[in-house]
Amino acid sequence: QVQLVESGGGSVPAGGSLTLSCAASGVTYTMAWFRQAPGKEREGVAAFDFNKRTTYADSVKGRFTISKDNAKNTLYLQMDSLKREDTAMYYCASRRIPTPYPLRSSEYTYWGQGTQVTVSS
Repeated sequence: QVQLVESGGGSVPAGGSLTLSCAASGVTYTMAWFRQAPGKEREGVAAFDFNKRTTYADSVKGRFTISKDNAKNTLYLQMDSLKREDTAMYYCASRRIPTPYPLRSSEYTYWGQGTQVTVSS
């Protein structure tokens, strides 16, 4: 069993920055960030695997950076140049084996409770 606890969400003006954290307990291979805005499907934002390979959604490339501190077993998402369309509930997810589809939500077994990010104009 893996438990994931997100933190770091909040409200920020457009163009601002936020850093999300996801503290994990247990063994993970791939960890990722997803987001879901009201009335929209959950979408993959960024993923980080055991080999330190990263994957990003096109909508956040160049603005968001995913990283992991293995000593703390904590995943991070540095979000810069935030836009109103980045407003959503952000979720951390993990799985224990590799996947060729790291931004597909159905690939993940464990999920956090979510942290809200609101970007105002």
